[in-house]
Amino acid sequence: MNKFFAAALVAAATAACIGGAQAQTGTLAQVKNRGILHCGSGTGLAGFGIPDAQGNWTGLDVDLCRAVAAAIFNDPLKVKFIPLSAKDRFTSLQSGEVDLLSRTTTWTLSRDTALGLNFAGVNYYDGQGFLVRKKLGIDSALKLAGGSICTQQGTTTELNLADYFRSNKMKYEVVAFASNTETVKAYEAGRCDAFTTDASGLYAERLNLTTPADHIVLPEIISKEPLGPVVRHGDDNWLDIVKWTHNAMLNAEELGITQANVDEMLKSDNPEIKRFIGTEGKFGEPMGLTNDWAYRIIKHVGNYGEVFEKNVGQGSLLKIARGQNALWTKGGLQYAPPIR
Repeated sequence: MNKFFAAALVAAATAACIGGAQAQTGTLAQVKNRGILHCGSGTGLAGFGIPDAQGNWTGLDVDLCRAVAAAIFNDPLKVKFIPLSAKDRFTSLQSGEVDLLSRTTTWTLSRDTALGLNFAGVNYYDGQGFLVRKKLGIDSALKLAGGSICTQQGTTTELNLADYFRSNKMKYEVVAFASNTETVKAYEAGRCDAFTTDASGLYAERLNLTTPADHIVLPEIISKEPLGPVVRHGDDNWLDIVKWTHNAMLNAEELGITQANVDEMLKSDNPEIKRFIGTEGKFGEPMGLTNDWAYRIIKHVGNYGEVFEKNVGQGSLLKIARGQNALWTKGGLQYAPPIR
């Protein structure tokens, strides 16, 4: 064997051992010792994160947290969901109150570099829009000049709103509130002409209005809102676990691995599927997980497509089309690196 190649193999093996040891410290160790994952969620948004009357949480962001718990504990229920306002979400993550923030949070440069945080991927590509009453006869955001706009404080929507109206040389009045609930109530009470937030949120909140059919979402999308899970700086292993949980769900959909057939896939001879399922290779150990970590995720939670459809897609009340959130093989933006 070439001595340089041999040296490289030794170095790789040493790095893997070190990585496995490091995986037993930090956030993962805290979560394992505690026996439950603390997940920062929203205060209630249909399709993304909302509790029912019994306190059972459902949603696209909720299922990401359940998937992380499944990878670690082989149990998607070992999650405590902690409702956080837009204003408090980052400080709660920074302080260690939550291990992971998964609540429709936009990935921006300032948040990624100035807050001591890391984004672990994009689980929903979104954009900001406007909701208005049909009776106003407005069919374009460009006709909102001089109008009043309800929005939530502490979000990217305020800056996007200002940018949009300034760039189009239009005047407007902003009516801002501390919580999303207050913002929606103010809009329905007629305190403003339009309500603005991420388009996914508009479709979700419209369902809660007294007469949803009386309101329309305008066609303009005025911003890029890549939404995704967030962790603290300084723990690369924990970042890897959250990042690869999302990637595993995407890869599973691409490989045709579903909650219904994942057990059958244990018999597959396909090398990609064998690596994914954990019957070949040791891809979980460097992260401090079992080698069937990805199998656990799909077994308990499902692949990305399944989670999307039941929470926000055609199997939900929102009925949002996959659009940009389709796999790259279907013309969308969702693309995951391979497990190898």
